[in-house]
Amino acid sequence: MKPATRLAALGALALVLTLAAAGHRVRERFERDLARAAARAAQGSTLLATRCGEIEVQQAGAGVPLLMVHGSGGGHDQGMAWARPLVDEGVRVIAVSRFGYLRTPRPADASPEAQADAHACVLDALGIARAAVMGVSAGAPSALQMALRHPGRVSALVLVVPIAWKPGAVADSAPPVSDEKDRWLLRLLGSDFLFWSALHIARDPLVRHVLATPPEQVAAAGAAERARVDDLAGRILPVSRRAAGLLDDTGLGKRLRPAPLETIRVPTLVASARDDGFGTYAAAQYTASRIPGAKFVGFDDGGHLLVGHEAAVRAQIVALLRAAPP
Repeated sequence: MKPATRLAALGALALVLTLAAAGHRVRERFERDLARAAARAAQGSTLLATRCGEIEVQQAGAGVPLLMVHGSGGGHDQGMAWARPLVDEGVRVIAVSRFGYLRTPRPADASPEAQADAHACVLDALGIARAAVMGVSAGAPSALQMALRHPGRVSALVLVVPIAWKPGAVADSAPPVSDEKDRWLLRLLGSDFLFWSALHIARDPLVRHVLATPPEQVAAAGAAERARVDDLAGRILPVSRRAAGLLDDTGLGKRLRPAPLETIRVPTLVASARDDGFGTYAAAQYTASRIPGAKFVGFDDGGHLLVGHEAAVRAQIVALLRAAPP
């Protein structure tokens, strides 16, 4: 073999070995991060035996009971991360994992109505007669159904960036599966490795398209808000353990139908932002307008994660809970 040929062969071999070593390091880092995410997702929760089946629950605090219903990509961990600051305000947070998320099995009927019945089963199992109910994003439909189907069990209702029905158009708050972008999103949300990779090399597109929030607003926010967004994005891992629930949520907005909102008779707060990438603002505004006495809190910016406004929304929630009948 000529020296030049030998040199080229050695260079090619070195490149292959370098790429293999890099790939091995990436795989090791991914597996380490995934194991940490899985351990974190299991922290603090228990499987509660109810007449509706096993439901994963995490609790914190004492005082006014609040059933916390998480959004897409969540679980008890996402719900508790959102609501834990309320514990210092005298709130007992009961964060559930919805059907198909983490350790809560997905039954044959995973509709918002069936999920609302399961929420009532959680209160039964915990010996709680009435509780405030908060639904965030894709958790809003079952929270709303709880107030409709079990009105005597709900002391107050909070809907934050809610997926909800509005007249004149099919709700578009959850991503459909009709085009290439949506199929890409489903592939991303079905693979731990793809989602982990996106967190590291495509964070801005992930924030914009999966978390439906303008990444430039996150970049301009304070350190605490940036940390909150990073924490929420990271908590979607392991996405494979949330896939069944996520798949249900993808078409949720298009399956919703009008509801007798005017029959709801509990203090209600609804909040959203105009630039929410999932388009929840108009539906949230309509929902609040139909529930007697409901208060609507709207922001011009903040996206689906209400960047820069979460503390204000929590203050409104605390005021609502303190004013609600015991």
